[in-house]
Amino acid sequence: MFLRDNRDDSDFSAFMSVWFFEEQKHSLVLMEYLRRFRPDLVPTEDELHAIRFEFDPAPPLETLMLHFCGEVRLNHWYRRAAEWHTEPVIKAIYETLAKDEARHGGAYLRYMKRALNRFGDEARAAFAKVGVLMASARRTAQALHPTNLHVNVELFPRDTIQSRLPDPKWLEQWLDRQIQFDASWEGKVVERILHNMGLLMERSFTSVQELNRYRKELAASLAASAAGKPQAA
Repeated sequence: MFLRDNRDDSDFSAFMSVWFFEEQKHSLVLMEYLRRFRPDLVPTEDELHAIRFEFDPAPPLETLMLHFCGEVRLNHWYRRAAEWHTEPVIKAIYETLAKDEARHGGAYLRYMKRALNRFGDEARAAFAKVGVLMASARRTAQALHPTNLHVNVELFPRDTIQSRLPDPKWLEQWLDRQIQFDASWEGKVVERILHNMGLLMERSFTSVQELNRYRKELAASLAASAAGKPQAA
């Protein structure tokens, strides 16, 4: 999807190829761990194929912010998983994965800064809109991560990665009952999203509500510009 929707951006496409390779290594090492210690839980080829389906085209700027937030969230999920586990090999695996996701988030952030220079308020509005969504997990019953969002209208409601797992409820069980990703950890995710939005927009956001007000200001400004009206000072 990324390569299709960013075919006019060779530099970002090159990064995406590296990113995909590294994410695939995460999957492979976790499956190897299962093969050695819990072979009954290794996914089958049919189960892997079930989560390979077409994503509808999506706006590149919103998708960029969505995946930046996804990397922030995964970094915290994996850090918490490393804390929760006692077996040293899986702890080390999760610690390595967490560092990878943090590094990926930093790379996305550099592309977001580039987008601000290229597209100005259009990029700010896209980033703020998705930032409000992805930092509002406390208001939803589902984990806010790209694998849990609807991506193909014709396949709805089975158009999320999670909905195609053998047990679609597995993710919430892992977060809530196993690694116990509680409100304090969720607060860390929100804080990092707001902090990085503040760095991008060169202003401080202490809450999702403040970010949402900024989003509305941008939307009004862009609407006024599109209508040819003078913008308020």
